Amino acid sequence: MITFPNAKINLGLNIVSKRPDGYHNLETIFYPLAIKDALEIIVKDGQGKDTFFESGIKVDAEPETNLVMRALSLMRKHYDFPFVEVHLLKKIPFGAGLGGGSADASFMLKLLNQTFQLNVSDEELIRLAVQLGADCPFFIYNHPVFATGIGEVFQKVELSLKNYYFVLIKPEVHVPTKDAFALVSPKQPKQSLMEIVKLPVAEWRGLMVNDFEESVFAKYPAIGDIKNSLYQQGALYASMSGSGSSVYGIFSEQVEALESVYKNCFCQQGKFEY
Repeated sequence: MITFPNAKINLGLNIVSKRPDGYHNLETIFYPLAIKDALEIIVKDGQGKDTFFESGIKVDAEPETNLVMRALSLMRKHYDFPFVEVHLLKKIPFGAGLGGGSADASFMLKLLNQTFQLNVSDEELIRLAVQLGADCPFFIYNHPVFATGIGEVFQKVELSLKNYYFVLIKPEVHVPTKDAFALVSPKQPKQSLMEIVKLPVAEWRGLMVNDFEESVFAKYPAIGDIKNSLYQQGALYASMSGSGSSVYGIFSEQVEALESVYKNCFCQQGKFEY
């Protein structure tokens, strides 16, 4: 069977406090985008072991450390099912704040559940997903949500951006998540994202902020330059997603092709409503 893990963006990201377990409490709105990988499993005959094949964007990691295979191993600890051959076509850039690896892991949990009729509830899938990474639980739900805790406590958000156009840029810059958290200073937001998101998109600028931007832009000014250029192109709202390095702009109408403007960058534009 085959499935298509999708990307996400963060609409605002407030780092609220440091936790005793080393994680951070945050507030953000996760919004799914229809930019997708492809993930397929083929059931093997007889005994053996699980095998992994990848194509597309090269992921610099050993197969056993890939989140897809970690999700498979985690599921196998709790449930019995045949060995499989795993094929991953990687299209979502990694190290981008788009949740591509997290999506692959969560979609693997869901794909195994569906393929082998394991009857695992969404609540249990979320409990497993949180063991794989902070963004993973969102992709079990995969609808716009206001997320708190480490990103695993959800409140539904009534939000559709289907009438808007997106420009998504990922420069050849990698921002290590650990470094991004080390540079940010936790603080309470001045205004709740749940209030800001109810405003027209054109009013989000200056109110809906990503707390990582200040320190990341200081260390990687090229990322901040991309955000500024999107506003110059007419974006209603622009922001870095997650801890970077991708930046997106939301436009009221389609803009001319920007691939020539953002040379040597991953660049996609259009309507990406999931």
